[in-house]
Amino acid sequence: MSSTPAHRRQPALSNPRVQRTRTRMLTVARELLPEVGPAGLTYALLAERADVTRQTLYRHWPSRAALLFDLILEGPDLGNYPEPGSDVRIVATAWLKSLRDGISAPAVRPAVLAVTAQADHDPDSAQALVRIVEDRHAAFNTLLEPSGVQIDDEEYTLLYGPVLARLFFDRGQATDAFIEAVVAQWLTTLRRTGAVP
Repeated sequence: MSSTPAHRRQPALSNPRVQRTRTRMLTVARELLPEVGPAGLTYALLAERADVTRQTLYRHWPSRAALLFDLILEGPDLGNYPEPGSDVRIVATAWLKSLRDGISAPAVRPAVLAVTAQADHDPDSAQALVRIVEDRHAAFNTLLEPSGVQIDDEEYTLLYGPVLARLFFDRGQATDAFIEAVVAQWLTTLRRTGAVP
């Protein structure tokens, strides 16, 4: 018998029923977020719409930042995530297009903006933001493994930074041509420093 109080126990994700409940809650949260915005996505509303208790929500996501984190990283499968490859340009271009498309999903965009906006004053959001960047950086380096190239934090920021600036600050479109130009400039910089051959 566990000594951890029931309201603090983590759900057993290996249990199919628990996994189905979690999937349903994320699906409902994705539907609600574009409709009500991050501030309107309360646990009370989500519990009501997903037909679960708030206690169930808190077991899965102890904070709203944790929920937003999962909404971002477990966004809808758009079917365009790149395969690992030996050509850095092709992998980087496909990865940026996938990033652009994922961030443009109706529930992901407001979740990213909310976590970013709250990071300065909410430690959970700050931690979620760091984990998102680390997760995506590691995933990108995994895609690059066949090329023998691994990029550091700074080189990673130089790649995705212009796309996020275009989408969030310029409020413009990160077209395929824009992404190809970003990758060309990024590769020029990396070649100059010797990070890529």
